[in-house]
Amino acid sequence: MEGIVVKSTGSWTLVRLQDGTILECKLKGQFRMQNIKHTNPVAIGDRVQVEHLRGDSHGMVTQIRPRENYIIRKATKLSKVSHIIAANLDHAYLIATLAQPRTSNGFIDRFLVTAEAYFIPASIIFNKLDIYDQELLQSLDDLSAIYENAGYQCYRTSAIKGDGVDQIRELLRGKVSLFSGHSGAGKSALIKAIDPALNPRIGSLSEVHQKGMHTTTFAEMYELANKGFIVDTPGIKEFGLIDFEKAEIHRWFPEMDRLLPLCQYKNCTHTHEPECAVKSGIETGSVSALRYNSYLSILNDS
Repeated sequence: MEGIVVKSTGSWTLVRLQDGTILECKLKGQFRMQNIKHTNPVAIGDRVQVEHLRGDSHGMVTQIRPRENYIIRKATKLSKVSHIIAANLDHAYLIATLAQPRTSNGFIDRFLVTAEAYFIPASIIFNKLDIYDQELLQSLDDLSAIYENAGYQCYRTSAIKGDGVDQIRELLRGKVSLFSGHSGAGKSALIKAIDPALNPRIGSLSEVHQKGMHTTTFAEMYELANKGFIVDTPGIKEFGLIDFEKAEIHRWFPEMDRLLPLCQYKNCTHTHEPECAVKSGIETGSVSALRYNSYLSILNDS
C-alpha cells in the first residue's frame, strides 16, 4: 500500500493511506542506517510504501519514494547534521510577527534562502495584526515593501479577529503547504481559524521572555476541508543553514541574483569588488540594506 507520512515521532510514523485511513507504522531497520546526515530518515510529506500484515495493529514502512523537494535546517544540537522539516511541498509560509514575539529579519531571510535553495515557493504571513499599533503598522508596511520588492508575497492575518483568514484558506486549497515560524507566532491558532474542525495544540506566550511556549512537539500534517494539506511545525528559535557554498548564496537572494549580470565580474560576491550592481542597488534603494546585511551574515557563517 502507498501513503503519505502525516506525523513522525522517530520511533513511530503515522501514514495516511490512499483511502484516507491513518495507519501507525514502524520504520524498517535499514532506513535507520541511511541518510545519516539527517536526524530523521523519514519526513512529513514523504510518499511511502507500507506493508500491513494481517492481524497486526500497525504497519511497516518499506520504501520511501524519491522526494520532489524538501526543506531542511541545521539540527539544534548537532551542528553538522540536518533535520528535514517536510518534503514534497507546494508552498512554504513563514508565520511572522513584529511583536509578542518579534520575528527578526535575519530569521525571515534564512528561511527564505533555504526555500529558494530547495526550489520551494515561499511567502510571508504577518500574523497577530490585532495587536499592532500605528507604529507597528508602519513598520509592517516598510518590511512588506522590502520583501515584495525581492519577489515575495506578503499577507496579513489575525487569527483572533479573522482578518485575512479567508484569503489564506483559498491559497491553501488543493495544495500541500508548510507553516513555520517562532513559537508564539500563532501558527496553530491560524490553522484553527482556517479550518475550525481541526484541533492543533495552541500555546500561550511566556510573559517573562515574550516567547511562545512550545506546544507542537512534532511536525504534523493536517487535511483541510478544502482538500488541501497543511504541515504545522514545532516553533523554531533559530533557522540554521547547512550545506551552503559561499559562492552560491547570492543566488538565493532573488533581487541580488537579478543584478549579477550587471556586475563587472561574473563571479562577483557583492562584497569588495568594484562596479558591483548590488552595492549600487543599495545606494539607489533597489536592494534593501537589511537584506544585504542578512546576506553578509549568512556569508560569514558559511
